[in-house]
Amino acid sequence: MAVLLAIESSCDETAVAILRGETGRRAEVLASEISSQIELHREHGGVVPELASRNHSLRLRGLVEKALATAGAGMAEIDAFAATSGPGLASSLLIGSTAAKGMACALGKPFLGINHLEGHLLSPFLDQTMVPPHVGLIVSGGHTLLLDVGGPGRYRKLGGTRDDAAGEAYDKVGKLLGLPYPGGPEIEKAALSGNPGAYDFPRSMLHDPHLDFSFSGLKTAVLYTLQREQGKFSIADVSASFQQAVIEILVGKTLRAAQLTGRKRVAISGGVSLNKALRGAMREACERSGLELMSAPPDFCTDNAAMIAFAALLRHLAGESSPLSEDIHPNLPLVCAAC
Repeated sequence: MAVLLAIESSCDETAVAILRGETGRRAEVLASEISSQIELHREHGGVVPELASRNHSLRLRGLVEKALATAGAGMAEIDAFAATSGPGLASSLLIGSTAAKGMACALGKPFLGINHLEGHLLSPFLDQTMVPPHVGLIVSGGHTLLLDVGGPGRYRKLGGTRDDAAGEAYDKVGKLLGLPYPGGPEIEKAALSGNPGAYDFPRSMLHDPHLDFSFSGLKTAVLYTLQREQGKFSIADVSASFQQAVIEILVGKTLRAAQLTGRKRVAISGGVSLNKALRGAMREACERSGLELMSAPPDFCTDNAAMIAFAALLRHLAGESSPLSEDIHPNLPLVCAAC
């Protein structure tokens, strides 16, 4: 049985989690604490790196203490420490990574640097210690990525975004519509009362033979529509039509990936996977195609430390660790030359 403490500080969420697990048994989240900075950055319309890192520094110690208290554990009971090493904002990554290394060094325990994307990818299986073969779709504010997953650490890139990520497009369209930051939840809310067929926005690359994504053209199409309408548009209709286009692209590409790889299981993760319309459409499409759909619990879809702890747990149980000299990697890819 191993107990891990993990820190996630890749962007604007400060998070600490404690996870307990062993090979062959379900992992248990003993504590998951998150301090959001949304209100802090909302007035700027996006994340300000200097503000984010400063607030990570201010809040991290309190979150570690709170997580230990919630878990009913002492620092000496932690078997390994982990932190996100990338991708993310360099100034934010440094806060969490340095803190986790410091605790590991002080207690003579292993340290594990974890890829933020791997945390998202594995989050649908967070209560297990086995990750079955599947097609994984990571869809978040900064990433849209399709992967063929053979198991923990065995990832093959099938497709990714060539420009904006889906979540980034949501935020930019939300800004065009004058909605508060972050735009994703606001567009989802507005779309509930809108007509998804009101505007025929493009489904970029949907029928291309490759599995890459592009959302920049869709965002531009919304901009031109708003300029043409000259204020006489319905925010609800634009939101619903934009969201429908995004969903059709994500669902269509994911199902094609499952067909090409022969996988019978699909897993979606990342902040955008919280979108109920996307989840519903993906579920219906998977049921029609005879595929099993897995998704992370809502609390573990957005940036959190439990997913980092889980990825670290699997590596720790496999006897892996990271050197304390390992640096952060703001542009760290999930798969490299082997993809």
